[in-house]
Amino acid sequence: MTTKVLPLLEPEPVAACCPPLSERPLTAEEAERTAVMFKALGDPVRLRLFSLVASHEGGEACVCDISDVGVSQPTVSHHLKKLREAGLLSSERRGTWVYYRVEPSVLAAMGQLLTRAAGV
Repeated sequence: MTTKVLPLLEPEPVAACCPPLSERPLTAEEAERTAVMFKALGDPVRLRLFSLVASHEGGEACVCDISDVGVSQPTVSHHLKKLREAGLLSSERRGTWVYYRVEPSVLAAMGQLLTRAAGV
């Protein structure tokens, strides 16, 4: 039997979203990137899943711990995929389960966007 060593893939760093809205107008690129995040959170099920992951002990949650949100498991998977595609969640498969986490930089960037600029 031949053993093949697979490369370890590092998650792409999440770019800071944008400066506070009160600091300056967003560029077209910043607005596009920000709209994707807020659009993903515009669905109540997605917002609830995001909140469940963000508030889960240890900063990450197994899909088995957060799937009771009133929709079917395939629908939960769909919403988690949309949150990942928007850059709001990252995931890691461990055995048969997938664990999700909100990167601290995502929360910081979203919070910064909605805060007032210093001295305003």
